[in-house]
Amino acid sequence: MILRFILFSLSTFSLAHAQRGPQITVVPATPAPPDAFQLQKTTVYPWKKSITATVFWIGEKPTQNNPTPNNKSSWDQNWQRNYGGYDNPDPKARNGYLPKGFTPGQNPFYIALPYNDCLNHKLHKPEAARVIPWWKRVITKPGRTVCKSRWVQIYSPHTRKVCYAQWEDCGPFVTDDWQYVFGNKRPKNKKNQGAGIDISPAVRDFLRVGNKATIHWRFIEFSRIPKGPWSLYGANNPFVNPKADLDLIERDRYMKHLLKLRDQAQRNRR
Repeated sequence: MILRFILFSLSTFSLAHAQRGPQITVVPATPAPPDAFQLQKTTVYPWKKSITATVFWIGEKPTQNNPTPNNKSSWDQNWQRNYGGYDNPDPKARNGYLPKGFTPGQNPFYIALPYNDCLNHKLHKPEAARVIPWWKRVITKPGRTVCKSRWVQIYSPHTRKVCYAQWEDCGPFVTDDWQYVFGNKRPKNKKNQGAGIDISPAVRDFLRVGNKATIHWRFIEFSRIPKGPWSLYGANNPFVNPKADLDLIERDRYMKHLLKLRDQAQRNRR
């Protein structure tokens, strides 16, 4: 009961702190599990401040300003089908944070960032292992993304609203800007006021912002995210589908590691 109260208090403080603005709380470090089994419960990622956000949606058709159709994503060739249909951004075609006519098969709170960690289905980009913070604690095969479905926290300084969403596509416009996504550089893209993130209609509506809004964003561990409308839908959403919980997968890996060490110690004592 005491542990539940402590966890609830920490979650409440985190959300209230985020609503006041993009201030970074330094969390005291705790002893970490070894090497690839690091859970990084205390990880606090830096904010990317004053970033232009453009609105995009699943099923968006190509235009002169955006030549890439969004029936597919960089990581899902059947993105629109897996989502369940066209994520119509027209407010008249929406029911709250959902498109009218169907219940999404994936989280309607999604975003795109301008980096793809994969060169193809067999290879990762050469810098991926070096620049992606969670690389060492994710089991992956060559060419399988470790970025898809990662969570971000988004703050609107205009409306003072905080939203959470999953990274499901690459863009706007470029897919190799790791210096911005994981580093300290500004977005290399110069189009649409130098846009550095695409947000879904659900994110737009929750933040109460328009296209080309200025926001702040950062990566966030799933264990730090409070429940909200972003926690209700989607097979890719660990709130709905525990098997999609990357933290749970990591904990399972670490427990197996501890059991292996225990068994080895028992054999050595014989």
